[in-house]
Amino acid sequence: MAKTRTRGPVPTYSRVVPGVSGRVLVVDDNKVIRQLIKVNLELEGFEVVTANDGAECLDVVHRVCPDVITLDVVMPRLDGFGAAAQLRADPRTQDVPVAIVSACTQHEVEAGIAAGVDAFLAKPFEPTELVRVVRRLVERKDRRDGRKGAPAGRGRG
Repeated sequence: MAKTRTRGPVPTYSRVVPGVSGRVLVVDDNKVIRQLIKVNLELEGFEVVTANDGAECLDVVHRVCPDVITLDVVMPRLDGFGAAAQLRADPRTQDVPVAIVSACTQHEVEAGIAAGVDAFLAKPFEPTELVRVVRRLVERKDRRDGRKGAPAGRGRG
């Protein structure tokens, strides 16, 4: 007799723990990478919404109103640079911090800077580094937005 395993819906950590740290839109065409990023951020109290590529990111970004967006570079339909450029061109999303999570070659970093990307995280990454980068971007956005009474920071970069 073959073993079977059934499991009901499991609530995400952000729904269980009050005081979510922020909402992150994770955009990657690789389901395993998307899930890895999602789980690591949820364990730290972030609410995570995912998208499969840059086009889907642009479709959902206004509904989910993320505090930070992580983008892979190489994706079908619309790559990370194209998505970042369109996010920066839209007044509703121009100030949302964007982090590229990719191989981060010199070309990718230069293209990302040109597209207005705020941070880069090279694959493969350490989960603690992912959380640190995202938390730093959320805190910077909070200071810029004047939330949480935080003192003014050093600005972008």
